[in-house]
Amino acid sequence: MTKKISLFFILFMMVFLFSGCVERELSLSEDGSRSSGYPKWGGQSSAEEENVDISDLEDETETITEDEMIITDEMSQQKVQRIPFPVSEYARLLKTGKGTVKGTIYLADGYNRRVLGSSTRLYLNPLTSYSRQWYKESYLGGYPMDESDSRLFNYLRFTASDAQGNFAFYGVPSGRYYLVGTVQCGHECGYDAPKNIRIATEITVMGNQIVQKDLTRVVE
Repeated sequence: MTKKISLFFILFMMVFLFSGCVERELSLSEDGSRSSGYPKWGGQSSAEEENVDISDLEDETETITEDEMIITDEMSQQKVQRIPFPVSEYARLLKTGKGTVKGTIYLADGYNRRVLGSSTRLYLNPLTSYSRQWYKESYLGGYPMDESDSRLFNYLRFTASDAQGNFAFYGVPSGRYYLVGTVQCGHECGYDAPKNIRIATEITVMGNQIVQKDLTRVVE
């Protein structure tokens, strides 16, 4: 009986030694904690899904219609109340078209040096009594205004410039528009920190016309 137990013990030790059942090597992870040397399930560092959200576009639309093209100190006056949204006026606007609007957005200094509006968003705002009030009070006058009616967003047309500031709108319906964009400028314009300078101008599109119009202004 004793011999059987001894034989069993010897066989057990031999199996243990030669089976490769050794302790896995431990290593320190980047955060200093101990972990096994094997990769974790799923690749460990998979990137999160990109969150596509147009809320920034909606917010920017509101900011665009509030900002003044000339950089000024913060104004403390009361906001200008917008006129009621003219539903019938917007209902008469054409919804489709074949026009094209293209050009370059940039700032120019007194020496005619250009600061290009690279990769910036531009938009066309149909000329109505509603947008005309914004142009007069906010853009030219520099007065802050109440939040714009959310229905306005349905009538704006957007595009973006390339690295050289070139932009184009296609399929533009006939009508009159405010062409609006922003150029960021810092020390090139004499500012201590980068500032967004709004530029707007009025254009007219007829039929399949190609309107060539640079969006620019001089910075003193």
